[in-house]
Amino acid sequence: MRIAFVGKGGSGKTTSAAVFARCLAASGHRVVAVDADINQHLGAALGHDGPPPRAMGTDLAWLKDHLRGTNPRIPALDTMIKTTPPGRGSRLVDLDPEGELLRRYAAPGEVPYVVTGEFAESDIGVSCYHSKTGAVELWLNHLLDGPGEYVVVDMTAGADAFASGLFTRFDLTVLVSEPTRRGVGVYRQYAQHAADFGVALRVLGNKITDPSDEQWLRNEVDRLNPGALVGCVSQSVWVRAAERGSVAPVAELEPENLAAFAAVRAALDAQVRDHAAYHRDTVAFHLRNAAAWGNRSTGTDLADQVDPEFAYPVPVS
Repeated sequence: MRIAFVGKGGSGKTTSAAVFARCLAASGHRVVAVDADINQHLGAALGHDGPPPRAMGTDLAWLKDHLRGTNPRIPALDTMIKTTPPGRGSRLVDLDPEGELLRRYAAPGEVPYVVTGEFAESDIGVSCYHSKTGAVELWLNHLLDGPGEYVVVDMTAGADAFASGLFTRFDLTVLVSEPTRRGVGVYRQYAQHAADFGVALRVLGNKITDPSDEQWLRNEVDRLNPGALVGCVSQSVWVRAAERGSVAPVAELEPENLAAFAAVRAALDAQVRDHAAYHRDTVAFHLRNAAAWGNRSTGTDLADQVDPEFAYPVPVS
């Protein structure tokens, strides 16, 4: 299963993604966390002391070559873009920490994590951050995550996620919202953009100080989508200590906050992925990007990369 945490800057989405990933790992599941935010703080929130060995978004040549495998529809790396779908001959990857891809990109630990990479000096003024998040999109297009395995992604803030098709690559998207008009405004905007793409979207309240905060947030969310508020996280001594570098076992998180993340887990596990539809969406976004900029950029018709006889394998339980 794949889950993304989104929200306005400062809402607590990075902390929420980290806590949720640690809850999954503590329950014995295989988890990989992904920092896809331009402000790369997920590793510290997970308790890592340093970065992964490589940033996925700055190692695109190797990633593309690895994923294309022997796919005859991709004869040259410079024609492979962030939306390129897998086809016969493509290398499909998994979440095995000993696999070649995760050994190259993941920092090991309680929750292994990978990063898109920070903005480099050479990027300023000449490229957008989605050149890096595109690496995650390409990886997820070729990923076979099996039963009981999870990918947890900390996304870019606000509606910036809609600048690429990455927002469609998840079984569930959780928007972290404070009980404020600005927080709900970001949810309204996100829900409007996502409505046409079948995105499963829920809200996790954060920084709740008293019952009136929760009730206000629930009322506001219900006006837009009744029942979308999946849970609320109160002001937490555990979280504040973690943000200062004292990362305690997740079992010591306040019971009411553990319950909120358990509700997120239940909402995620209730999703059923239609693998055929997932691949159709992959192809649709690829053709859209090809027509908008990809064909012009690469000098080739990227529609030829679509393999009509490819079927996305369904992992066996």
